[in-house]
Amino acid sequence: MKYAITGGIGSGKSYVCSLLKKYGITVYDCDQAAKRLMATERRLQERISETVGTDVFPNGVLNKATLAEFLLASKENNEKINHIVHPAVAADFHRSGLDWMESAILYEAHFEENVDRVVCVTAPLETRISRVIERDGITRSKAEEWINRQMSQEEKVSRSHYIICNDGETPLIPQIEDLLLSIRTKNFQQEQNNI
Repeated sequence: MKYAITGGIGSGKSYVCSLLKKYGITVYDCDQAAKRLMATERRLQERISETVGTDVFPNGVLNKATLAEFLLASKENNEKINHIVHPAVAADFHRSGLDWMESAILYEAHFEENVDRVVCVTAPLETRISRVIERDGITRSKAEEWINRQMSQEEKVSRSHYIICNDGETPLIPQIEDLLLSIRTKNFQQEQNNI
């Protein structure tokens, strides 16, 4: 069974993933993987260069400003890059041998097609805004803009199998242990059904 952790910006999904490490679970980080693949995979660099232009990888190093300018120019440009990068990340996840992935854009990137169950980490809007402002040192309006650009928390919740509330008050460890117990129980039941 494969699992995904998702949640909007500021929900604290990365923190939940760090807690899972205490239970022996290593989570594949899709965002970090995309950056690593763009920095190291020659074929991926070539395909991005064909789309954006040769100045996106001067001397084989990603020019982030050039890529950002291309992405912000239009929705179509964004989709072109996503169609190149997202399949490479999905393939890399399968090669990794890991059973868990973390992705903020799980549904937008169709990464949910690579897993059996989805865990959504949630937090109240004000909590998320405060976390993003503090973490990234940006204005409130910028934090709200970033949040509004993503799929809504409600939509993610409606499409997920498990919910973890990370509101800063509800203890996380009992929720994680309940999640893992529920997963173990379901897996055991499936194994018994297959005997």
